[in-house]
Amino acid sequence: MRATCMSAHFGCIIVKDDQIISTGYNGAPRGTQDCYELGNCLRRKMGVPSGQKYELCRSVHAEQNAIINAARAGVSLLGGKMYLFGKRVWDGADQLLKAYPCFICKKMIVNAGISEIIANDENGEIIEFSVNEWTEQWAKNDMIEDTEKYSANYKREQAGLKDEEEVEEKVEVEGGCCGGGCCG
Repeated sequence: MRATCMSAHFGCIIVKDDQIISTGYNGAPRGTQDCYELGNCLRRKMGVPSGQKYELCRSVHAEQNAIINAARAGVSLLGGKMYLFGKRVWDGADQLLKAYPCFICKKMIVNAGISEIIANDENGEIIEFSVNEWTEQWAKNDMIEDTEKYSANYKREQAGLKDEEEVEEKVEVEGGCCGGGCCG
């Protein structure tokens, strides 16, 4: 599988009417350097906890790239099914991860009109998610209270991670702003 993230490799295909209409993998934006080329994982270097602060990452998620690639080709995703596969590769690991979209990807999937997610879990079992169930849950509750959240669940102490306050300080000190306007 092609991916340019040092921590985890994810691949995504979107199928509609029994035909693959888009693909994506997690990796740096077109024309930019990835973590392998730069020799480090920015998130781990900065001590960012798993499942948080996605803006502090060089990679675009596989789901996002599949949606973007469809848009670049002028392909409608309405009613499509998304297939997602993920595995951990940090420090030579080859371990399955629960392939579940992060909160940002979930919002993009909803707006793209994708109907269903089919993915793997940590044991290689197939898991399915209905996008309609997400929107129904979000209509009843604040979407921020989402019941399912993605996390690669890497061990904080093994990765040398700090608590939230220390991560914030490190981001400011090391100039970790992504330039997206969220830092003020």
